[in-house]
Amino acid sequence: MEKPAYVLQLDNNPEYGRNLEKIFYYISNLPENAIILAPEVCLTDYDYENLEKACQFSEEALEKLTKAVDNQIVALTVLRKIGTEFVNQAVVIHKGKIVHAQNKHKLFKLGNEHKYLKAGDEKNIKIFEIDGIKFGLLICFELRYKELWKKLEGADVILLPSQWGLPRKRHLEILGNALAVMNQCFVLVANSSKADMASSSAIYSPMGGIILNDAKECISGTIDFKEIKFMRRYLKLY
Repeated sequence: MEKPAYVLQLDNNPEYGRNLEKIFYYISNLPENAIILAPEVCLTDYDYENLEKACQFSEEALEKLTKAVDNQIVALTVLRKIGTEFVNQAVVIHKGKIVHAQNKHKLFKLGNEHKYLKAGDEKNIKIFEIDGIKFGLLICFELRYKELWKKLEGADVILLPSQWGLPRKRHLEILGNALAVMNQCFVLVANSSKADMASSSAIYSPMGGIILNDAKECISGTIDFKEIKFMRRYLKLY
């Protein structure tokens, strides 16, 4: 079995609505069975000065996105307000509903995330299944923690929405590729293309293959589940 996969490499427009329009453009123009991954907080950016406004827009956007997504699997992170706390929440949308939600657990202190956002519970970093495919998800900085890789052993596809900084560009590429090889799975990385971000959005395969192009806004590849099975039979790591 094969499945088309697309990672979006987007800049953030200060007008939230323009960012949502971009997501809708790709939902409308990509195959109906595609996996589509967008960068971290791609709708509002980390707009700490306007958190209430950003969260309100996120809710409105999620309502529209859930209505628009049918057989596709669409993943992104959004700023949300839960009770009195603000979180960076990854959502995976499929067949008109959010089928998985996961708050960012490892906040990036160099970006002051801990001053504005509440960290998610590590127990929510776990494998979840959609149409027989086992998924895992890490948000940006979480890629650096090997104990989180362990929690996702057995996943077929690991999603990584991120805003990874330009000075650490090579780290993102090395770690994304290593995770795919170590966990014998496909890793999809959708990173921001803002001027101070690394780009380096990519699709990594269990064999170490890489599809990466900093010049593109949408990077496409194919999830080949035969490759996953082959590697896990050939090298029984777990």
